[in-house]
Amino acid sequence: MSKLINLSRRKFIYTASCACGSSLLFPSCTEVAMSERKQFNIMSDDFLYSQTFPAYNKFKSQSKLITGTSEYDEIVETGFNIRDAINAYYDGRGEENPTSNFQWEFVLVDDDQTKNAWCMPGGKIAFYSGILPIAKNKDGIGSIMGHEIAHAVARHSAERASTAMLADLGTMALEQLVLGQRLPKAAGYVRQFGLNLPFNRRQESEADYLGLIFMSLAGYDVNESYKIWERMKEDSGSGPAEFFSTHPSPDNRIKKLKEWIPLVNAQYPAIKV
Repeated sequence: MSKLINLSRRKFIYTASCACGSSLLFPSCTEVAMSERKQFNIMSDDFLYSQTFPAYNKFKSQSKLITGTSEYDEIVETGFNIRDAINAYYDGRGEENPTSNFQWEFVLVDDDQTKNAWCMPGGKIAFYSGILPIAKNKDGIGSIMGHEIAHAVARHSAERASTAMLADLGTMALEQLVLGQRLPKAAGYVRQFGLNLPFNRRQESEADYLGLIFMSLAGYDVNESYKIWERMKEDSGSGPAEFFSTHPSPDNRIKKLKEWIPLVNAQYPAIKV
């Protein structure tokens, strides 16, 4: 019976993906800002934020945070610089700004053993002190910040939770009929798939590309984007960084970043804000 359910699941995902590509049957199929990739998303921002903002506040209350230092100030300044550059870009083009409803917030966590950074949906960002030596300078911070913000701009967490929910919806009737199982509520998908699991290769590559654009618009040196990965590789001898371990194929990503840089420099120069 499990084999039948899995076959039905795959067929449903395939059918829904085809429908998403045509944008006829699923009005929730949208395009990712700037990359123009089609994505399936059934999670509204309001619902997503109702789940992630409390999670961010809980994280802050349980973490040792650094404030009032030059490192903290630089992270906050970099975040707002990229925010302002994104706003200026969309204002100048008269297009809808994908960050217009973000509630930006930046924290620096006092944890030298954790080499990581992340951005929750809605612009809730955390850097760990352990990643600062790898960032090395303001342009490195700009690269990491741009990459993490890109995940939020592209709604990757919502896409991942929606895809998981879509897969289960494809077999919901069969599972309930045969196995008597009930599916978890949507909030469970947000927590499990939207916050806890690493992004997939396609989303990481997209965040690399969009992050490169954002740091360029904000006036940071885009060449630092691939240098960070070189430093990550060198540092991995002392133990795998979480940021590194959830970002596959570093050599390939360095290659792609170098390929994108001339295009980004030409099409997305720094914006005066």
